[in-house]
Amino acid sequence: MNHTTTSSNTSPVTIMGIVNLTDNSYFASSRCLTPSGEVDMRKALDRTRQMLEEGADIMDIGACSTRPGSQAVGAEEEWRRLGPFLQEVRKNFGEIRISVDTYWASVVEKTFDTVGPFLVNDISAGEDDPAMLPTVGRLGLDYVAMHKRGNPQTMQSLCQYEDVVEEVLEYFRKFGERAEQYGIRNWILDPGFGFAKTVEQNYRLLANLDRFVAMGRPVLVGVSRKSMIYRLLDITPEEALPQTQVLHFAALERGASILRVHDVAEAVRTVRIRQALS
Repeated sequence: MNHTTTSSNTSPVTIMGIVNLTDNSYFASSRCLTPSGEVDMRKALDRTRQMLEEGADIMDIGACSTRPGSQAVGAEEEWRRLGPFLQEVRKNFGEIRISVDTYWASVVEKTFDTVGPFLVNDISAGEDDPAMLPTVGRLGLDYVAMHKRGNPQTMQSLCQYEDVVEEVLEYFRKFGERAEQYGIRNWILDPGFGFAKTVEQNYRLLANLDRFVAMGRPVLVGVSRKSMIYRLLDITPEEALPQTQVLHFAALERGASILRVHDVAEAVRTVRIRQALS
């Protein structure tokens, strides 16, 4: 059931629920990998079921943590985790909307062969695998392009900007040209909160989110329980749920189309409150 209904003067908002087939994502409750490195299928399926019941519109499934400082696991290991789980998702939940968080073209190919059309959520906007954008264009898939610099090991040393808002805007202007070159028509813009940005730069981006919305693309906001909250307030990710909703509300006020979240029920309620005020 989709709880994110809209009023006549509000644009639809998509709630994207996060399922991490990892053991090192920054929010421990989202992790669905056992100590031995196997997917905890029951936990992952239960998490998916709960999020769908709470109103998630799309499930974002990732098999490699991309938090700052994390190590890549490689395309083969990503698929070893993803493949069986995607089959179980289709078996248990039918034709739900699926997003896969990957920067590997080979994982995109295998996911397409397994579940059909899906949303590619690529933190590298095609920079980490030269085959990614041609593959997405050829398969006709929807695509999330996120801004970052470097990789998880180096990104936090690459936060030097003259004007973070203008430079990230220019990045997406150029990405739009690349997307057109490869025939990618339906792409979503993600400013990349927490990726090669300081806490202060993250808040500048969020404060100016309407400038990204003005580019005419759906804008995805992924701030759920992130360090821009817990470092600012000197709390833990586990304590950051209320402030996450404050940032979700601020993003909605500035035109966000998609909220990528760990806590679906709370995000749905935030959307409903925002709509009631419109």
